[in-house]
Amino acid sequence: MKFTNGYWLTRPNVEALYAREAYELRVGDDGESLDILATTKPVGGRNDILNLPTFDVHITTPAEGIIRVVARHWDGATQAYGFPLNVDADKHREYVSTDAQGNGDGEVGEDGASVSLTSGPLSVKVTKGSPWNLSFEADGKTITHSLNKGIGRFKLNELSAVSAQPVGEFGVTTDGSAFDESDVFSAVKLSLGVGEQVFGLGERFGAYVKNGQSVDIWNEDGGTASEQGYKDIPFYMTSNGYGVLVNNRGHVSFEIGSEDTEAVQFSVPGEEVDFCVVYGPTPKEILRRYTGLVGRPANVPAWSYGLWLTTSFTTKYDEKTINSFIDGMADRGIPLSVFHYDCYWMRQFQWCDFEWDKRFFGDIESTLKRLHDEKHLHICAWINPYVGQRGKMFEEGKQKGYLVKKANGDVWQTDLWQAGMGLVDFTNPAACDWFADKVKHLLRQGVDAIKTDFGERIPRDVVWYDGSDKLSMHNWYTQLYNQTVFKAIEEERGKGNAVLYARSATVGGQRQPCHWGGDCESTFNGMAQSLRAGLSLVSSGFGFWSHDIGGFEGAKPDSAVYKRWSAFGLLGSHSRMHGSTVYRVPWLFDEEDEKNGVALRPGETAVDVVRKFTKLKLSLMPYIYRIGLEPHRNGTPVMRSMFMEFPDDLTARPLDRQYMFGPSLLVAPVFTYSGDVDYYLPKGTWVNWFTGETVRTDAGVWRHERHDFDSIPLWVRDGSVIVTHPGAESAEYEFGRNPEVRVYLDQVGSASVEVVEEDGSSVTFDAVKTADGVKVTSSDGCDFTARLASGDSVASVDGVVVLRG
Repeated sequence: MKFTNGYWLTRPNVEALYAREAYELRVGDDGESLDILATTKPVGGRNDILNLPTFDVHITTPAEGIIRVVARHWDGATQAYGFPLNVDADKHREYVSTDAQGNGDGEVGEDGASVSLTSGPLSVKVTKGSPWNLSFEADGKTITHSLNKGIGRFKLNELSAVSAQPVGEFGVTTDGSAFDESDVFSAVKLSLGVGEQVFGLGERFGAYVKNGQSVDIWNEDGGTASEQGYKDIPFYMTSNGYGVLVNNRGHVSFEIGSEDTEAVQFSVPGEEVDFCVVYGPTPKEILRRYTGLVGRPANVPAWSYGLWLTTSFTTKYDEKTINSFIDGMADRGIPLSVFHYDCYWMRQFQWCDFEWDKRFFGDIESTLKRLHDEKHLHICAWINPYVGQRGKMFEEGKQKGYLVKKANGDVWQTDLWQAGMGLVDFTNPAACDWFADKVKHLLRQGVDAIKTDFGERIPRDVVWYDGSDKLSMHNWYTQLYNQTVFKAIEEERGKGNAVLYARSATVGGQRQPCHWGGDCESTFNGMAQSLRAGLSLVSSGFGFWSHDIGGFEGAKPDSAVYKRWSAFGLLGSHSRMHGSTVYRVPWLFDEEDEKNGVALRPGETAVDVVRKFTKLKLSLMPYIYRIGLEPHRNGTPVMRSMFMEFPDDLTARPLDRQYMFGPSLLVAPVFTYSGDVDYYLPKGTWVNWFTGETVRTDAGVWRHERHDFDSIPLWVRDGSVIVTHPGAESAEYEFGRNPEVRVYLDQVGSASVEVVEEDGSSVTFDAVKTADGVKVTSSDGCDFTARLASGDSVASVDGVVVLRG
């Protein structure tokens, strides 16, 4: 939200107050906090304190390397709802230092004296007097600071000062921007250094680098071709080694060098702004500390990494249709791990009542048992938190008070999506238990995973059971919804065996994986938008991410789009084929090509492409499962931006058409019909996975290539040891039993990799390269074969292989 008119003026009808002077500095009684009285003009004498607004600024450190600042104008105003934070009780890392003697009650003395609070490598420093200066320092340098006008309070004398748009049903203006029932906003500016770049803020479909963008943290069902997002996260990180969390569940508005070109400004409605600065200095260290503060993703089961196929959305299907899809995939040699039933497993107008439509699925428990036992499939089913009034759940929820109400006591209803639908009130513990019981019944019928759709369309003029602030519930609702469902799955299946397929999220949503990228266009642009959103999401604390292979919106995607997207989608954490009005089974695209006279060489049909990359992903399960444990261990995501893996490479930082799949594999999706692709290999040695070509570069190199449909730039980083199982037909097997070990060591040296099984056991493979060759050993003497980048594989003897070359 912009409050100013250029550098000097405010917008019409906007009154601004800024922190101008640190008038009083006090050290907390515990010696581990700071309290600052900031005045809105310099105080020269006693008469200046009259009629003078102030800010109270309270500074603490909730965990090592993190500093929290709460700035408030009026203490009596309703305080903002923040996120649950994991405060570290170990306080020995925190201390206050001053450069001047206090007066005995914690107050710092004369102007010019400074006080600092330190937590691990990060410190915050305040200097008494004018001008206002709140400085964050690490490694002997200032990483960011809040200078003059750095803390502000803005009163809008007319709402037209920021928006003249009327308000719609769900609390947004008709132009799509978020609306706040407030005429007061609090804001903070944190400086940006020359060349400093900003990343994150959840799922954003625009450029990965956020500089120059205005971003509203206000979840909406806006599709992937808009500035709106399904998963808006008020957290960003920068290339200067730190991240910032704005601790507010409601509408947070960011101006990233878009109002003040030298700063990030974030504003919230009300009299208080609360934020945390999280130090790294690397992106992975920032995420380790940040996810330690807000929660880390749970582990997911191995089967979830395989290929998911769905009914698609509005297509017609029954048990016969579903069998034809499943059998068709098997007949064509395409291993399938999960089958998903989308909305119409329930009768129309009755979503979401958890009742199978018996016209098409008469004996669903027998069907699901057969798919489990005979087809070795896991099952996913679609739900949402909206309850259509024709379903049995509506009357039950109404009678028991489990649906959100209006101020007059009526159940809130709308005809948008399902006729007369109500909304489950997840602020009511009894309603949570009621909804969870429905989920558990579905699981007991044979469902393994739940697609938790929607959660963004949250009404404004309603009353919540627990009295929650209506603006804060707009974004927070999805967390209550998803954690209710995830908890139900964990209680039925056990920890590590629960998985969602969720669309919406806020801070905390990363704890309930995984999430997909929403309703994307079935075009190359839709594919690129999805990738940009995924890169932003995993830079915001989310460890797992997926998208609709082939795209969702529109008619059947072009065959070329489908095949290019399949290669991309199967080189990521979770892979699902899904569409809106058209099935996504690959042979339909081959039939269309044949009908249109498209000539393809062997290996380039849609069936060939899907089969090749599905089997490639399954063969990589020892690698994928291990990197899939990192989000829970340390917050590092499975899929990573180039900035995250190569933060010091200035060329790599802004790249949003390629990514790292774990630490070792570089993937550059192809976004063209011709197969032309441009991508960048950072400094070092890289080996092409498919051809064995080796590239050595001292400063990074751009490449231009043309790829057939059955190919994609896939490169292995030097120093990697990758354990594979060529020929794997499932995502579930013993990863360390008789594997092939690929060694990528360009120079004399060593490397190792741990292969972890689902039961927690592990085996380590060590590779040592000398002038005589490469020796590979297994920690438990197990059998394996080993190979160099382009060499033949050699079988082990007593758990040892010696390779020449």
